[in-house]
Amino acid sequence: MAVGDLCGGGSSGGNRDLTAIESNGIQQEKAHKMMISNLKSFFFVIFVIFASSVYCIDDKCAACNAIAEELERGLMNEKPRNHLDMRHRLDSKGQREGKLIDYRVSELRVVELLDGLCEKMQDYTLEKVGTSTKVWMKVNNWDSLKTNKQEARAHSKDISTFCGRLLEETEDEFSVLIKKGSVKVGKVGKVLCQDLGRYCKQTSDYEKAGDDDEEYRNTEL
Repeated sequence: MAVGDLCGGGSSGGNRDLTAIESNGIQQEKAHKMMISNLKSFFFVIFVIFASSVYCIDDKCAACNAIAEELERGLMNEKPRNHLDMRHRLDSKGQREGKLIDYRVSELRVVELLDGLCEKMQDYTLEKVGTSTKVWMKVNNWDSLKTNKQEARAHSKDISTFCGRLLEETEDEFSVLIKKGSVKVGKVGKVLCQDLGRYCKQTSDYEKAGDDDEEYRNTEL
């Protein structure tokens, strides 16, 4: 009798231990699944925020042309540069080996033109002209803005983010065209916004605006 009680008690205790282990395992599995679900939700929210910041720009053609104009400023401010001397090695006779690379077709020029471009777009905002038309304007003094500054800053972040996405999508082809000499002052908008980005049609609304509106666009606040 005593032996039976002892055996029965041992079996019951073992079952309780197994049940506890199984229960703990199920809880851990549920917690793991919940953590994965929360991570998926988190990354989805981040994606939605990023996507909305890029695509909340209604007129992507106008935004792209504003970026092209800023890049043309960089082209116009370029100064003549010497060829890049890549002759760093010496041959058996002590003569320098390598070649000279024309700066205009170098990777360095591409980097210097595009580096910081999207940060510069944070100086732009969307300004209302007339009753319904809005244009992208370069702001020299944010304190002098008469419009809602918080809204203006939001627009500047939007176009800066859009610029990053634009370069990400077109940088490889655009870099090749820069080195080929196809990207020139007055042609950046066509190359970047029509041929590569395809945000503008061959004859865009931006181009139809006319000389008076173009002059207003180039005015800095």
